[in-house]
Amino acid sequence: MAALESLLDPVTRGDPESPLRWTCKSTRRLAEELSRQNHGVGPRTVATLLHEAGYSLQANRKTREGVAHPDRNAQFEYINASVGRALARGQPAISVDTKKKELVGDFKNGGREWHPQGEPEEVRVHDFLDKTLGKAIPYGVYDMVNDQGWVSVGIDHDTAQFATHSIRRWWQEMGRERFPRATELLITADGGGSNGHRTRLWKVSLQALADDLGLMLSVSHFPPGTSKWNKIEHRLFSFITQNWRGKPLVSHQAIINLIAATTTKSGLIVKAVLDTNHYPLEIKVSDTELAALCLERHEFHGDWNYTIAPRIKKSRFQKL
Repeated sequence: MAALESLLDPVTRGDPESPLRWTCKSTRRLAEELSRQNHGVGPRTVATLLHEAGYSLQANRKTREGVAHPDRNAQFEYINASVGRALARGQPAISVDTKKKELVGDFKNGGREWHPQGEPEEVRVHDFLDKTLGKAIPYGVYDMVNDQGWVSVGIDHDTAQFATHSIRRWWQEMGRERFPRATELLITADGGGSNGHRTRLWKVSLQALADDLGLMLSVSHFPPGTSKWNKIEHRLFSFITQNWRGKPLVSHQAIINLIAATTTKSGLIVKAVLDTNHYPLEIKVSDTELAALCLERHEFHGDWNYTIAPRIKKSRFQKL
């Protein structure tokens, strides 16, 4: 099964809200590739293994978010190769993103949950923001090496500073212990939003993070229109959504508890915390500030792939 998964993983696609996965390679072609690796299996055996692993045959579905960039596939291959090199060197690789904002309170949450017949949980008729309870902004970090997730639940704004603070908290609470010899950190992220490749504050905040952690931060962004293919969508967010389906998100603590209780058969572990910090909007970054960053653009699509070096070298054992 490991050999089959290795053939599928770089090209695996799907709806992040679905536990199913699908692949564009035929069972015959997969069987031929496995045979070349000295795994004597036929197309029927491959089909059985795919079904057991959660794959299925599916028709087209309208999930593409825009016109495909001509370098889309090349960027996917670049990300896949970069992650492979990082893991081979024992360096951490994470996938990050902001999950959909949620209203906090006794509002209807999609899905169904078991209740005595005729006694559904009652919720509000209209979904208007409760100014007292506010909203929840979950920002996730998925550790691709250890199948572990971290979610900071913000209450203010989804900004680049919120994003990098979430990564910092993951490192302090989970990453540093699991990668004690790390010298660099690979981050894969969407191309837009608070961690977008055009967002100046994201790069400035990453520089501060690199300085704090003493790590080289390499970032690779997914090309336009492919946010649903981000690893964190399939390996973390989809399972969180499944876990809280049909449950009103009545408080921030309830949201934290539901996120932290998310598990999978593969052994996913999730930690979640409430971030009560305030993150102001519309912080301007000058050309001078941008030029002062220790940022090196990669040869291939330097707008999507770049590395930020720490300006202050810290021992990996130094307390943050």
